[in-house]
Amino acid sequence: MTHSPVSPAVLLAVSLGGAVGAVTRAGLGELFPDGGGFPWTTFAINLTGSFLLALLPLWVTAKRHHLVPLFLGPGVLGGYTTLSAYAEQGRALLAAGSAAVAGAYVLGTLFCCLAAVLLAQRIVHASAEPDWTEDAS
Repeated sequence: MTHSPVSPAVLLAVSLGGAVGAVTRAGLGELFPDGGGFPWTTFAINLTGSFLLALLPLWVTAKRHHLVPLFLGPGVLGGYTTLSAYAEQGRALLAAGSAAVAGAYVLGTLFCCLAAVLLAQRIVHASAEPDWTEDAS
C-alpha cells in the first residue's frame, strides 16, 4: 500500500498549530507552576485539551475548511496536551515516595479526561439532533 506525500499546506497547518499549542502549554506552566505534590497545571491542561478535542466536530462544521481540523486537532491541541509530562510526573511522584499522589494523579487524569470526552461527545451529539419543538407546518 502506497501513501501519497503529505501536502505542504497540511504540514504547515499542523506545525503552526503545534507551535501555538506548545507555547500555550509552556506559558501556562510558567504562570502556574506545579511545584511539589499534585501536578495541577498538567492535569488541567490535559483535561481541557481532551474536552476541546472531543468538541472539535462542532468547530469544524462551523469553519468548513479541510485544514482547520488539522490545525486545531493534531496541531494546537496535540501541542497543548502532553502525555509525556503526565507520564514523567507520575514517575517522579513514585520515585519521591508519593505513591498515593502518583496513583491519584495517573488514575484521576485518566478518569477525568475520559469523563470530559464523554461530556463533550454528549454536547456534540445534542447539537446534531433535530429540533422537534418547532411547528412542522
